[in-house]
Amino acid sequence: MSGQPRIIAVVGATGAQGGGLVSAILDDPEQRFRIRALTRDPASDKGVALAEAGAEVVRADLDDGESLARAFAGAYGAYCVTNYWEHFSPEREYTQARNMAEAARTAGLQHVVWSTFEDTRRWVPLDDDRMPTLMGKYKVPHFDAKGEANREFLDRDLPVTFLFTSFYWENFLYLGMEPQRGEDGVLTLALPMGDRPLPGISSGDIGRCAFGLFTGGRQYVGKTVGIAGEHPTGAQMAAAFSEALGEIVRYVAMEPAAYRGLGFPGADDLGNMFQVYRDFEKEVCGARSLEVSRSLNPELQTFEQWLGKNKDKFSLE
Repeated sequence: MSGQPRIIAVVGATGAQGGGLVSAILDDPEQRFRIRALTRDPASDKGVALAEAGAEVVRADLDDGESLARAFAGAYGAYCVTNYWEHFSPEREYTQARNMAEAARTAGLQHVVWSTFEDTRRWVPLDDDRMPTLMGKYKVPHFDAKGEANREFLDRDLPVTFLFTSFYWENFLYLGMEPQRGEDGVLTLALPMGDRPLPGISSGDIGRCAFGLFTGGRQYVGKTVGIAGEHPTGAQMAAAFSEALGEIVRYVAMEPAAYRGLGFPGADDLGNMFQVYRDFEKEVCGARSLEVSRSLNPELQTFEQWLGKNKDKFSLE
């Protein structure tokens, strides 16, 4: 690329994935892109910090298509992501994806990276009783709505890369999935994965992989790229926790039904998600190449490396 740096409009610039992309752009010694950070509140502490770091910060709301069109105007590309866990509505998530796709079409973007997942109903139809149907028409709502929304980008003939992400290792910090101390005093990591691997990644590394897609340019347009930092089993993650925390962490393989019954918001969705990861290991892991991920992001972290950087954030009683 020559001349002035091209603008990448980053949805979720103050969040995990978008924040990783922002960091990668700012840290790029070649300064190939400029950041246009989209946020609902440019005056927030995070918005102000982005402006001070050199980003152009603009107001945009995923529920407001006109605000997205204004924010995308004049940009070279956009990173598009939604946050299901903010509202727990797959229909709203789908509508937000459609708004971004239409704004990208209106702006005439040259490269769109859409952070998405597989529609799990291709493997587990709604009438398949291996796992319950949720909300009347989904198996894994936070996967299925994104996967269904892929067609909104395809139908508009956009220059899109579909980025299949993986299980966030930050879930161990923020969603109550960290090892729990049992009555015997031993820490236990309980996941419904059996002995199967769970493709995972640091959320910030997702953004840095997206940076690799943008710098790679046209070679990734029209492609689906799956990423992961590692494919560890539950037992391997427990061993890594043991090493990082300095005490034994044992792994217990729950049944998905038991996980769905834990009762916290989204437990049924996550229980089904883990069951898909477990039962369709070949398809899920096969779509997430570690070699491709590392080629996009040479600083890609393993689970052990991520734990080493974050072990002090765990407050285990």
